[in-house]
Amino acid sequence: MGPSSTAIFLVLRRMRAPLIVLISLFAVSILGLTLMPGVDAEGKPWHMDPFEAFYFMSYTATTIGFGEIPHPFTTAQRAWVIVSIYLSVVAWAYAIGSVLALLQDRGFKEALSLQRFERRVRGLREPFLILAGFGQAGQVVARSLDLTDHRLVVLDVEPARIEALDLAAFRSDVPGLAADASNPLELRRAGLESSTCEGVIALTNDDQANLAIAMTAGLLRPDLPVVCRTLEDGLVERMRAFGQPMIVDPFNLFGDGLMLAVRAPQTARLVTWLTSDSGTKLPAPMTIPRRGRWVVCGYGRFGGHLAADLRRYGMPVTVIDPRAQPNADMEFISGDATDPDVLVQARLSDAVALAAASDNDISNLSVLAEAQRANPDLFLVGRQNDPANAPLFEALQVESMLVPTQLVAHEVLARIGDATVWRFVQEAQKQDDAWSTELLDRITATTGEVLSDRWTVDLDEHGAPALLDHVRTGRVQVGALLHDPQDRDRSLGVVLLAIMRRDQVLLAPPDDEPLAENDRLLLIGEPQDRRALDTVLSVPAAAEYVLSGRRIGQSWVWRTLVDR
Repeated sequence: MGPSSTAIFLVLRRMRAPLIVLISLFAVSILGLTLMPGVDAEGKPWHMDPFEAFYFMSYTATTIGFGEIPHPFTTAQRAWVIVSIYLSVVAWAYAIGSVLALLQDRGFKEALSLQRFERRVRGLREPFLILAGFGQAGQVVARSLDLTDHRLVVLDVEPARIEALDLAAFRSDVPGLAADASNPLELRRAGLESSTCEGVIALTNDDQANLAIAMTAGLLRPDLPVVCRTLEDGLVERMRAFGQPMIVDPFNLFGDGLMLAVRAPQTARLVTWLTSDSGTKLPAPMTIPRRGRWVVCGYGRFGGHLAADLRRYGMPVTVIDPRAQPNADMEFISGDATDPDVLVQARLSDAVALAAASDNDISNLSVLAEAQRANPDLFLVGRQNDPANAPLFEALQVESMLVPTQLVAHEVLARIGDATVWRFVQEAQKQDDAWSTELLDRITATTGEVLSDRWTVDLDEHGAPALLDHVRTGRVQVGALLHDPQDRDRSLGVVLLAIMRRDQVLLAPPDDEPLAENDRLLLIGEPQDRRALDTVLSVPAAAEYVLSGRRIGQSWVWRTLVDR
């Protein structure tokens, strides 16, 4: 049964008794008026016909009075009218009360909400994403995607979050429904099978629900990109059994980022900066210890991931946890890290770093403060579970912070919001510090230390119509393209970060790299230089001047004369 049918069924079921009472009262009242004896203007006996009785009851029962027509009533008629009036008041009160109760009925409101939701989803004409889970990470993702003109449809099991969605200041209309997104029916209602659906983002707090979403999307729409959040390693392969979803595990991501900073700090600096928002200042290099013993307080999912990553890089690790089990690869101390006597056993004086990795912010803050007091030179890593506690961690000046909701949101936006940047980052992380330092120097020398706009250009008929014929000759090189269309001797303040060519990613290509049709260029630069490059790509005269130095007119007559 559809939502429209459900609403109608509820109305008919709840209003059946009031309508029967009201109709029965009208019928009895009309019948009584036709039987009551009256007299006409000449004093002759007279009876109302059914139509006159119906007309009289229609205005009497609703407005309580309009006059006695067509003749003054007799005492018997007036007595019957009095009875009919009081009974009609009771019947109408019963009917109106039933209507008000129906409007407050939870099932009826849910049916109307579902009906309205499906109508709004059907009305979407632009490509949209389905966002399952509107918690802290989901809200950050939704706001950021809305700012980049992505349309969204939101599902969340908590009605309060959907109510908050209606109050959020989104630039576009965002349909939302309080429903379990792990139910395939709800995903279909959200537009999963629509031709304009361009992806699914599963950010619920339940990893099993995220698995069910990945399964449904993989089976019903295997062509769609799917991003899934999970904290359980065992679910990753199960998710991938239904396609190629992009898995976002904040603990693995943080550990990988930390180890990247150990292996290649300049590469980590480059990646962090280029995946930030425009206007972000180039971060200082992270002075993370490359050698020495780490102390990990808490051996849960995050602590276990971090300790394993450190051991893979050959760093000695001491773990403090109440449920510690002996391990040949690591030193384990059984106890609560917030107990100073237990923390002393970790020998913080000869350690180089400490990670507070529990799921309790108060415990983590206590451990970090005590560690900072015991050894001010320690490199501190903290896990912040509640965003409200951010000022407390900032006051401790923790060098590296894991905020799972922010990390998940950041990764999802990198993968869905700008897939080209994400592909570049994936390849850039494999490079060494020498390569990253050179690219950072080029970017800062060209655009400064404040992150400029990043954008993509497709070398096809849509993205570069004026340049395409030149590109097809195979003689257009990267260095020749990035010049001012007003003065080709001046280079534009633009850096080409990468060329996406079929399945290849050419990182920071040299100036003599030839361009090919259907290449996708990833660039960074100031807005005015972006506009200048757009002119080269779209205006034939500008393209000709930049590539050859020859100025030509833009009118048909001038081009004809020049060709002759």
